[in-house]
Amino acid sequence: MDMLDLMKSRYSVRSYEPKKVEDDKLMKILEAGRIAPTAANMQPQRFLVIKSQEGLEKVNKAANTYNAPIVIIICGDSEKVWKRPFDGKDMVDIDTSIATDHMMLEAQSLGLGTCWITYFKKDVIQSEFNIPQNIEPVSILIVGYGNGKVSSPDRHITERKDLNEMLFYESF
Repeated sequence: MDMLDLMKSRYSVRSYEPKKVEDDKLMKILEAGRIAPTAANMQPQRFLVIKSQEGLEKVNKAANTYNAPIVIIICGDSEKVWKRPFDGKDMVDIDTSIATDHMMLEAQSLGLGTCWITYFKKDVIQSEFNIPQNIEPVSILIVGYGNGKVSSPDRHITERKDLNEMLFYESF
């Protein structure tokens, strides 16, 4: 499948089959996150994979995971992140987002559904999983076999702004 077609076919899955995701597919997803580009190649991304029932119950104290069989908590190490020298901007959100996007698209290519979650109680995640202070939970990627209606790739024609509304050349 063409990359653009793959991206258009991806949608946020909020209903999952009670089917286990194969370990080899999970490892491919994690590898996609590992190889994601990061600012100054500092590689601050950290992945906490939750598959056990006990672990999933802990996550559900902080976020709705829609009964997905795998939850990946994407974190960034504040001690290992590049900061722009001109203004000190920390790149942890950017680096972890690139990794999340890579993993999400790899999952799609493997026939799995995902949903990228940023609506969660960070303090609960940090506490429940003993995450050190220098490691910041940035987002959650839930993964599994989607159950329900598949969103049409054509939805982007009507649900997204026209490119001309976003595109500027040379100056705003």
